[in-house]
Amino acid sequence: MTAMETGARLAPVSELAQFCTDILQAVGADAPSAEAASRAMMHGSIHGVDSHGVRLLDHYARAFVGGRLKKNPQIGFTQVRPGTGLLDADDAHGAIATYKAVDHACEMAAETGIAAVGIRNSSHFGPAGAYSIAAAKRGMVGLSFCNSDSFVRLHDGATRFHGTNPISMAVPTGGENPWLLDMATSSVPYNRILLYRSLDQDLPENVASDASGKDTCDPHQAEMLAPVGGNFGFKGAALGGVAEIFSAVLTGMRLSPEIAPMNDPALANPREMGAFVMVLDPDAFVGAELVMGAMQRYLDLLRNSPAQPGVRVMAPGDREWAEAARRRANGVPLDPDTVTNMERLSGETGVATPFEA
Repeated sequence: MTAMETGARLAPVSELAQFCTDILQAVGADAPSAEAASRAMMHGSIHGVDSHGVRLLDHYARAFVGGRLKKNPQIGFTQVRPGTGLLDADDAHGAIATYKAVDHACEMAAETGIAAVGIRNSSHFGPAGAYSIAAAKRGMVGLSFCNSDSFVRLHDGATRFHGTNPISMAVPTGGENPWLLDMATSSVPYNRILLYRSLDQDLPENVASDASGKDTCDPHQAEMLAPVGGNFGFKGAALGGVAEIFSAVLTGMRLSPEIAPMNDPALANPREMGAFVMVLDPDAFVGAELVMGAMQRYLDLLRNSPAQPGVRVMAPGDREWAEAARRRANGVPLDPDTVTNMERLSGETGVATPFEA
């Protein structure tokens, strides 16, 4: 049993997904926005990315009510060249904007081989892997990027600069699951700090700093995150810059230091965030059959590579697939703060909670 599950409430996957959709519609979001947001949150919760799972429901509900997120956005797409385009999210929830961007990119890539869509006037989109996987399920190699408000110091820095700025890539393998990279360019996502606060657990070393930039393991003292890489954090800081360039520079949207904080209590103003998706059609290269075969050989070699005593080598995504199977069978564990928020939302809307009282 993991620390997350110790004393946690469990909710069945289907009931939890429906609860999220129903709550967001109850606060006024249109059906496509509610369904996309729920789909992205459930990707996080099913695959063990709890920091970007259903614990975000309360925040999203408040953002719809407060006006930060439009309840009925008019999302528009402009194809700039045969394989490029810009999607104007009209201050929609980031999930519906990014799923639509993936759809447009896949449609273009079927003709051009490679396609990319920059996303403008968006908001928090949750787990980046949800969107690269959406492309992989259509037979494409998918990449997704997003920047966010400043919360990560630079290497040797003592103040917030980049956001957690995730990067994700998914590659179809011909099997049930793709090869999947889904990483924040910070040591951990900021929502993991909130999760540790909820669980009242110490943070790992070298992942967060206090207000002075000094490392801390106390989640209640954490005022900024370290870039991924520990003593080699300059690599993580540079990767944060990669996500920044794709998400903000190529889309003309706000840089991380210019984005309003996610946890800002003033939820009336849009965040004007950017994001970016890119897809590649294997048939535009050596062909899907050869790509899938090569991925299977690669994964077989990787997983059968000699491991250190007591552990086994895993491919990117393997941990997520195992956790997803477990949670689909046993239910999704919910931390105490999430349970409290869901009970309050249930009381306010009349939507029944997805767990036993």
